[in-house]
Amino acid sequence: MSRSVRAGALLSAVVLLIATVTSCDSSLGAGNGGDGGDPGPSASAGGQKLDWKPCPAPSSNQDSGAGRPPGRDWECATLRAPLDYAHPGADTIGIAMIRAKATDQAHRIGSLIFNFGGPGGSGITTLPAFADDYRTLRTRYDLVSFDPRGVGRSSGVTCLSDRELDAYYASDSTPTTKDEEKSLVERGEQYASACKKNSGKVLPHVGTTNAARDMDLMRQVLGDARLHYFGVSYGTELGGVYAHLFPKNVGRALLDGVVDPASDPVQSALAQAGGFQLALGNYMTACVKTADNCPTEQQIGGLLDRLQKSPVPGGSGRDLTQSLATSGIAQSLYSKDFWDYLTEGVEDAENGDGKILLALGDSMNGRGQDGRYSSLQASLNAVTCADFAQRYTAAEIEGKLPEFRKASSVFGEFMAWSLLQCTGWPVKGEWQTPDVSAKGSAPVLVVGNTGDPATPYEGAHKMAQELGPGVGVEMTYRGEGHGAYDSGNACVKNTVDAYLLEGTVPDSHKICS
Repeated sequence: MSRSVRAGALLSAVVLLIATVTSCDSSLGAGNGGDGGDPGPSASAGGQKLDWKPCPAPSSNQDSGAGRPPGRDWECATLRAPLDYAHPGADTIGIAMIRAKATDQAHRIGSLIFNFGGPGGSGITTLPAFADDYRTLRTRYDLVSFDPRGVGRSSGVTCLSDRELDAYYASDSTPTTKDEEKSLVERGEQYASACKKNSGKVLPHVGTTNAARDMDLMRQVLGDARLHYFGVSYGTELGGVYAHLFPKNVGRALLDGVVDPASDPVQSALAQAGGFQLALGNYMTACVKTADNCPTEQQIGGLLDRLQKSPVPGGSGRDLTQSLATSGIAQSLYSKDFWDYLTEGVEDAENGDGKILLALGDSMNGRGQDGRYSSLQASLNAVTCADFAQRYTAAEIEGKLPEFRKASSVFGEFMAWSLLQCTGWPVKGEWQTPDVSAKGSAPVLVVGNTGDPATPYEGAHKMAQELGPGVGVEMTYRGEGHGAYDSGNACVKNTVDAYLLEGTVPDSHKICS
């Protein structure tokens, strides 16, 4: 297969990975907070019924991917939820949903609701794409997912135009001079201003707490007494917040590729820098066993330094810059399936051909082959900044650079400067860190992957602790890539399936390898 064909096929294949890896009449009342946190204002189903119909093709503001609609097994509907749960009788927002009915209706348990992370990933696109992985679960569950508020078909956040986003993601994100630093801050301010102009109505209401309230409304409208849940990556944080707000409504819940709920943005960014550095090292160790063209860490660092000054052609009139290459390298570490592309992409870029790394970088940023961007990264920014109250200055980040460089020579500075994403944001954040304590909840299975780059393994232990005694059940997968269930490991799959299908809770601290 030629490199140009492989690069094209690559973009089609990896564009969904980042999501695993990224519109009722209501009244105050329903949704039992039990012994957990106060759920605050919520909404009852109010007799709302979903009008399930064949699904249309994915829209341009969803995660980029195949332009075809899902197969005949899939139906789509729109849930009406309060835009502002403090004023449930006012404006509503449409929450786009998708489902495939259980194949064994006689033994159906209920609905299993998926969130694949981001925040900003489209469940409407992702669940059908990965449905084969969940066919055993589909025997007894209706498989259900959704575009959370501010994502895709659910009033997806929009900020800059596609042309403007090309320039934004290509621009220098690791300044080395005061002028470059000033330019980075100004670009962030312009981005935030564009988000306010184009999506200002929804920005105050796209946080994780409201998404959790939407899930409880969803549970009611679907007719389920308990919420059965499968959360991946950021979806684990959403699941934890749901368990905190509605502990008595939790059924069987899996959290896979787990976010550390006790970490603030700096701690999270440091841990993620270290996680990607660990994954890069694991890739290199594996690569030299099977290939003779494996890059070293020094080679990758040298390539990124050169690209900062002299980008290389990436095809279609675009260049591979340092920022796009760093995103592409990070994207390749989400799964062992893409390690070969990292090897080839780095080699090609050193020889002046940036197509493969650019394709990977585009996937990270939600850019489709047609040049149009999904709401993935805009939604990620909007949800993150609605959640977290911290706002960092350039001077504060400068002071933290040595710590980030120590965590990762390749990704450290990139992760440090990304902390500016909420500086100048037009909406205040809700918390310092999310509360996921869930006293009174049914057991929640928490699975950590020792080689996970995006949600480092330690996060699973912290999540299990924060959920509380008798709630968080920790399980370890000794593997690579982001998440565990879709890794192909039989031990993980069989244990999770037994829990979700039969209610068999594994011994805490079970290890699969």
